[in-house]
Amino acid sequence: MSTKKPVHEIRFGRIKAAIWENDTQNGTRHNVTVSRIYKDADQWKDSTSFGRDDLPLVAKVVDQAHSWIYEATGSSE
Repeated sequence: MSTKKPVHEIRFGRIKAAIWENDTQNGTRHNVTVSRIYKDADQWKDSTSFGRDDLPLVAKVVDQAHSWIYEATGSSE
């Protein structure tokens, strides 16, 4: 069984945006998930909760995700 992977990822420090491709009746659409990566003991985990100091990086990865999708689709979405 194969797991679907993002078509692109953008990361600044511990903040990551994953871009997912979805085929629909109206063509290909993209969605973005944003997460914060952290280490709990010896295990890497992620969260969708962000602190005050994370927010500038969240804005940056979201902006770059938007630019990537825009360029990849020729702004057709």
